[in-house]
Amino acid sequence: MGKITVETCDIEGIKVITPTVFPDERGYFMETYHYEAYKEAGIDQVFVQDNESASKKGVLRGLHFQINYPQDKLVRVLSGEVFDVAVDLRKGSPTFGKWFGVVLSAENKKQFFIPKNFAHGFLVLSDAAVFAYKCTDFYHGNDEGGIAFDDPDIGIDWPLPEGMTADDLIISEKDKKWPGFKDYLKA
Repeated sequence: MGKITVETCDIEGIKVITPTVFPDERGYFMETYHYEAYKEAGIDQVFVQDNESASKKGVLRGLHFQINYPQDKLVRVLSGEVFDVAVDLRKGSPTFGKWFGVVLSAENKKQFFIPKNFAHGFLVLSDAAVFAYKCTDFYHGNDEGGIAFDDPDIGIDWPLPEGMTADDLIISEKDKKWPGFKDYLKA
């Protein structure tokens, strides 16, 4: 049995990874990352930083990207459930401006590999979620860019958490001010 199962997506480079889980009467065991298994699956990156955030239901973070120091990211959820999204910002790509989303949860244990030059964001669907990700470059505070999460030109179909409306979403002031995709193209 392989250590991971990898699903490719309609957007080249994006992958959804499901690790092999070994349950028993005590709980379960799984490898959350194994360089050789990921390399064999076409994810041959050196991760240099791990990050973790905790958020409550209805928090939407993103869409973020790095300008001069782009990062590959391997993301997963340690508790709770999120809808995770990547938007292709690779100029010249046949899927430029397209998005792909996947539900990541502590229950399904899926991981999402997002290559460099993608915008990334997620929406918390459960009461709370702990989100973790590996990066291939260090965080540079003045290097973050963003695109409006609700830009109609991208058209992300964010699934609203149960019992919430779009007006109930919790979004940082910074994320509310990101320009639209057309403005990104002009930059």
